[in-house]
Amino acid sequence: MTTGKKDARAEPWPESLHYNPDQKTLSVKFDSGEAHVLPAEYLRVESPSAEVQGHGNDEKRIVAGRKHVGITRIEPVGNYAVRLVFDDMHDTGIYSWRYLLELGREHGERWEKYLDALNARGLQREP
Repeated sequence: MTTGKKDARAEPWPESLHYNPDQKTLSVKFDSGEAHVLPAEYLRVESPSAEVQGHGNDEKRIVAGRKHVGITRIEPVGNYAVRLVFDDMHDTGIYSWRYLLELGREHGERWEKYLDALNARGLQREP
């Protein structure tokens, strides 16, 4: 999927978005040269939706059992984002280009926090 023209923003702009269904990964390449490969499970548990993030500080929900989740559709939302539709029927997260860049840059730290949160609650990645 190509993402269209860059506007007058100072931050990196996505040049391409590609989902690999075999690996269940979303590859995002930015015009700054940054590229990130993001697992569908990671994108699902970090969904920007209110269902996951809550409506205020400290309301984030820990989503367990999504180890095998995949993405069924990628829908453009204007020029600023995509909606990812997951095979577990979650489809309310709108991933802005800025948020995808943040998820890529912070993947290791966020993933470690997620695994720690699962462990602390006795939850698992497996369904």
